[in-house]
Amino acid sequence: MSQTPLQAVTSDPGFPLPAPGAAAADLTILYDGGCPLCLREVRVLGGRDGDRGRLAFVDVAAVDYDPSSHGAISYRDAMERIHGLTVTGEVVRDVEVFRRAYELVGLGWLYAPSRWPLLRGIADGLYRLWARWRLRLTGRPSLDQLCCEREGRCRL
Repeated sequence: MSQTPLQAVTSDPGFPLPAPGAAAADLTILYDGGCPLCLREVRVLGGRDGDRGRLAFVDVAAVDYDPSSHGAISYRDAMERIHGLTVTGEVVRDVEVFRRAYELVGLGWLYAPSRWPLLRGIADGLYRLWARWRLRLTGRPSLDQLCCEREGRCRL
């Protein structure tokens, strides 16, 4: 009966990160570094932002993720749905994170229709479905299993 060790997840998003001491980003996105589709999105957004520092990214799957440094958003909450933190400390969730991120990198037109009243409900509903099934669709363990492993409570 041994505990399953938590594997370190690389938090290298594949693009330049702001220099230490740089001004806070307009939006900090909490993402799952173990999710291949999430990493792809982060790379696209980070690549578009370049070294402008409008966006920052925090890998919640990294072993050193600290909720107290990121709006008190727990690992479980961050894994259940995407979160973003604005420079003022406001927490945004779900499709609103993408709306704001894409706006900041000059691609706001891609998500503009999701602001329209009829499409907003549809886009938000589709995102909720995606968030619920994301781990299974990407071949990952359940959220309960990931939390168990992270907390060192799982036994073989």
